[in-house]
Amino acid sequence: MRVKDLDFNIYLTQEKIQQELVRLAAAINQDFADKEPIFVAVLNGAFIFMADLARHVTIPSEITFVKIKSYEQLQSTGEHREFIGLEVPIRDRHVIIVEDIVDSGNTIKFLLEKFEEQYPHSISIVTLLFKPDALRHPLDLPYVGFRIPNDFVVGYGLDYDGFGRNLPDIYKIAD
Repeated sequence: MRVKDLDFNIYLTQEKIQQELVRLAAAINQDFADKEPIFVAVLNGAFIFMADLARHVTIPSEITFVKIKSYEQLQSTGEHREFIGLEVPIRDRHVIIVEDIVDSGNTIKFLLEKFEEQYPHSISIVTLLFKPDALRHPLDLPYVGFRIPNDFVVGYGLDYDGFGRNLPDIYKIAD
């Protein structure tokens, strides 16, 4: 698969992704039964993951979005250059941050700091992909879909310079 000027190989098929979503949603449904959580999906990357996950969440819940940008091309800038925040109060709510990928942990750390200022009852994180070798901050990640190596990936909401988000599978950069 070619995205812009780079070649990628299939890594996770849409079938595997959907199977994992069912498992993640079942765990969330069980852990948050009778709690009415609010899902806060991180744009742009998590929009497909959030939509598909929501189809399997059966408990009463709310969904909203925040936007944070910290990537340029293939590298994280380490800084959060854009933040469009919450439009709903989260005080005393059970918050579930929905992230497409956790690598350095910078974005989640930033969000945790922002959200904790609003005194939610709890904050949990669900991520489709986790790169443990890239993690720079200790994080509690109770809901992880796939642990992957520190390779650049694209598809299923993840992009390379804005391209490739629409691919139904996840691809890793070719060696």
